[in-house]
Amino acid sequence: MGYMWRDRKLLTLLGTGSLIVMTGAVMAPILPQMVQQLDLDQALAGYLVSTHYLTVAIFSPLLGILADRTGKVRVLAISLLLYAIFGAAGGVMHGFVPILVTRALVGAASSGIAAPSLGLLVRRYESEEARSQAIAYVASALSLANIVYPLLAGLIGGWHWRWAFGLYGLGIPLALIVTLNFKQSDLDKRWPQAGSTGLGKDSQKLKTLIQNPRLLQLYGTQCLTAAIAYGTIIYLPLYLKATVNADTFLIGIILASQAVGAAAVSAFGVRLLVKRFSLVGVASLGFGLMAVTLIAIPQLQHLSSLFLVVILFGMGLGLVMPSLYNLVSKVAAPGLQSSVLAVGVGVNFLGQFLSPSLFGLVLNLKGLPGVFYMAASLALTLGLLLMVFSANNIQNLIRHLHKRL
Repeated sequence: MGYMWRDRKLLTLLGTGSLIVMTGAVMAPILPQMVQQLDLDQALAGYLVSTHYLTVAIFSPLLGILADRTGKVRVLAISLLLYAIFGAAGGVMHGFVPILVTRALVGAASSGIAAPSLGLLVRRYESEEARSQAIAYVASALSLANIVYPLLAGLIGGWHWRWAFGLYGLGIPLALIVTLNFKQSDLDKRWPQAGSTGLGKDSQKLKTLIQNPRLLQLYGTQCLTAAIAYGTIIYLPLYLKATVNADTFLIGIILASQAVGAAAVSAFGVRLLVKRFSLVGVASLGFGLMAVTLIAIPQLQHLSSLFLVVILFGMGLGLVMPSLYNLVSKVAAPGLQSSVLAVGVGVNFLGQFLSPSLFGLVLNLKGLPGVFYMAASLALTLGLLLMVFSANNIQNLIRHLHKRL
């Protein structure tokens, strides 16, 4: 699959997809400066980092449907421009409410980036192996973006926190690149105009798909997996501070090691494992690895062992997420993949938005070890539920569903 890295269109989609990570990554390093200089309430300031997760969850399904109906390239290019405008606007705002509004708007714009990017990606590769590898590259790009963008934001924010918002301007050149690289032939078949029988037929197809119990299970799995991953990012630093008195720089390195593990296995391991074990098998293996490492974290108090365990956790997550997106894409008919994948993106961000509430309750009742044990139990349960449906059962269900449509 080395030829994929010479595919300009794939590289373009990886670049646009990385902006989804940048939406929140820019805010985290500069938030303390913002709180101090704008005299913000610390509790309320946290919403400046998490608000976009909610708007992404809300708007991803809507913009996914719009992309299927009016063309993925058009929606992607316009969303990139709006992303740059709304994102940069946060750097000139004064006060909590105006900045919060721009954060909500940039989240909505980023949902218009995620849905068409995934839809264009899965349409480019017909075989399951190639599609799995392409989606794995996306997961790798997102993992690396989780390392690069916070470092850039922290570096630029060192001059002044407002300058960091200029990173959102990357949406403008990427919009131009998308327009130049993707020709009219890359636009998927559009839905007929409103009022025609074709639109009603496709709407009924989409409704049937969304009501599919198997698809709902996959969406729920994506949501809870995102909650586990984000909960680890939130509470692992607290554990590191409490056990080894890690400073901010060391915590950043350890969190980055998780992203490196996810990126490495997504890029180089998923394709080989899918050929041997199927998508369900790979996802279940990833959940098992996540569960084991989450159980191990509260038992460890040395940096070397914590580094290794966090890398292994990232590898497990790197197996799970591409496999889940690929399973979701297989359920959808070609003309509806953006819509179905967009819902998957939405529930993923919804899981991140809900994660502090879910694990915060456990933290209050059972402390930090309880958080990791709860996350491990959840990962193990999700893996077991996936294994209930064998690869053959999934294929039979998909064939039956497509016959009905």
